[in-house]
Amino acid sequence: MFVFSALSNPNSVFVRYSTAVVAACLALLLRFLLTPLIGSATPYFTLWLGVVFCAWFCGVGPSVVGTAVMALGVWYWFLPPFGTFALESTQQAFGLVAFLLFAGIIISVGHRARRTQERLNASHAEMEDAVKERTADLRERTAELAQANEKLRQLTTSMLHLQDAERRRFARDLHDSVGQLLAVIAMNLAGFEKRETLTMDGVRLLTDSRQLIEQLSAEVRTISHLLHPPMLDEAGLGAALRIYVEGFSKRSGIAADVLVPRDLPRLVQELEISVFRIVQESLTNVHKHAAAKNVKVSIDHSSAGLTVIVADDGKGLLNGHPIGVGLAGMQERVRQLQGTFQVSSDTTGTSIIAIFPTPKLARSASVSN
Repeated sequence: MFVFSALSNPNSVFVRYSTAVVAACLALLLRFLLTPLIGSATPYFTLWLGVVFCAWFCGVGPSVVGTAVMALGVWYWFLPPFGTFALESTQQAFGLVAFLLFAGIIISVGHRARRTQERLNASHAEMEDAVKERTADLRERTAELAQANEKLRQLTTSMLHLQDAERRRFARDLHDSVGQLLAVIAMNLAGFEKRETLTMDGVRLLTDSRQLIEQLSAEVRTISHLLHPPMLDEAGLGAALRIYVEGFSKRSGIAADVLVPRDLPRLVQELEISVFRIVQESLTNVHKHAAAKNVKVSIDHSSAGLTVIVADDGKGLLNGHPIGVGLAGMQERVRQLQGTFQVSSDTTGTSIIAIFPTPKLARSASVSN
């Protein structure tokens, strides 16, 4: 193929003619070398190789020149009387004409094959150029898509961090402001109890008001705890999960069990918040969609990593539960920490599994949960 490509170059006219002449000479030399073996009975024996080579690689003009050189060489050296251009019989003339005729046919067929090969090479080159162009375009689009995905991940990460910070701030403000105001109102109402001028209706209204204040205070504490449990910052992940799962079981009526190692150390804040939010979102989905009676939260901590599993005995995701932003948010939190996220679901229940690489301990000393 390399030889064909080189000889197909329109700027290699001299090379093609030279190659054809050299091929003709080599064919004649080979005939000389084989004379002791095959004698002079088949003078055109090796010349066909030269004709085919010239027809395939050199083109019409060089093939005609090469064939002429071979015909003259055979006529002069291999047809008696040797060393002259005379012919002894019409049979020799017929053989020489037949050689030229068949050589012309071979040259014509070779020329067509050569043109076909050139068109094939041109089409192949066009296809390669098109493939390269499309590949470059695809790589460019893939790079743009990867860049857009990376920006989206960064934006999602920032949004999650802002969401956690806003939850923490709002929980603190709710506890400090609304909780304090409710406490003041409760103290003011307690002052009315000391007055003897209240009627029976006044006493009843005062009692109802105090009960409402107590319920409202409890609701504020619950909302504040759900937004950001203070135990998560004070005592760590284990204590926060135990309190949260216990409260979830009371509020939802779903039997919930939590298995957290007692010696679970304090982890970096981002990991503790992510694990807590994954458990929180998972239990919220169980309460809203699973119709489960039991749910189990388990945390396993070892040198291999941290594994979080939330499993329920509900109807599963395949029975109408929409896969929405909740699962996407959990998956993104796990991805941020280079972990793996898996959802296993069938008609017997759903398991949310998050596996984090070897967790980093908090900079401060480890605190037993």
